[in-house]
Amino acid sequence: MPKKAELEIEKEKNKKIHPTALISKKAEIAENVEIGPYSIVNEDVLIDSGTKIHSHVLVEPGTHIGRNCQIFQGAVLGGEPQDLKFEGEKTNLKIGDNTIIREYVTISRGTKYRGETTVGKNCLLMAYTHVAHDCIVGDNVILANAVNLAGHVEIQDFAIIGGVVPVHQFVRIGAHSIIGGGFRVPMDICPYMLAAGYPLKIYGINKIGLQRRGFSTQTLEILGKVYRILFRSKWNTRQALEKIKAEIEMIPEVNNIIDFIVKSERGIVK
Repeated sequence: MPKKAELEIEKEKNKKIHPTALISKKAEIAENVEIGPYSIVNEDVLIDSGTKIHSHVLVEPGTHIGRNCQIFQGAVLGGEPQDLKFEGEKTNLKIGDNTIIREYVTISRGTKYRGETTVGKNCLLMAYTHVAHDCIVGDNVILANAVNLAGHVEIQDFAIIGGVVPVHQFVRIGAHSIIGGGFRVPMDICPYMLAAGYPLKIYGINKIGLQRRGFSTQTLEILGKVYRILFRSKWNTRQALEKIKAEIEMIPEVNNIIDFIVKSERGIVK
């Protein structure tokens, strides 16, 4: 059996670290990790196997990057929050497996409010995206170029946000929803919906996206009825919810919408 020192040497051989990269001895770099020219990885960083860090990337303390991620040129991960209440407390950034982070993306770590910023698995964050402190980005989320998330924003699974969209702090964007490019998001977006316009409005269910993800025709029909009651009727939100509960089949997707609205603190885009 090889000795422990020989095993460590073998592991080092499986890493592809450019000689100009600066790697802290207190960083944990798994096997099969590639780190490109002039990138900096500071202490208290963990990078799991199969991940590739391209050139000129800065990874700050408290950052944990999952397996098989791609971090492109100029990205800054785990930087200090742009929050005047931040007092240098130890906080984290966690990035899930198979996530792609394109050029010049910036993701801040958390504050003492939540303690960490999280980006899920299988996400795509396009160039110049900013994810602020304490945000929660779910799995399979797409943020197009120059999306800007303020602090404490929550993006649920499979949501898509078009390019150059600013999202107000504490806003929640529901699962499987889609927001058109260039529109400001001041309040919560219900799951499964399509939002666009000035001011932002709900224009229907995200039918094409839901079809691509295998939602049945029956489910789409039920969600269409929910959409019409919530967003195209004379009822206010409370009345609409009562009508939905009384008249619509309570499939999981409908329950998700009701639960999302009940928990909304900023109110929903109508």
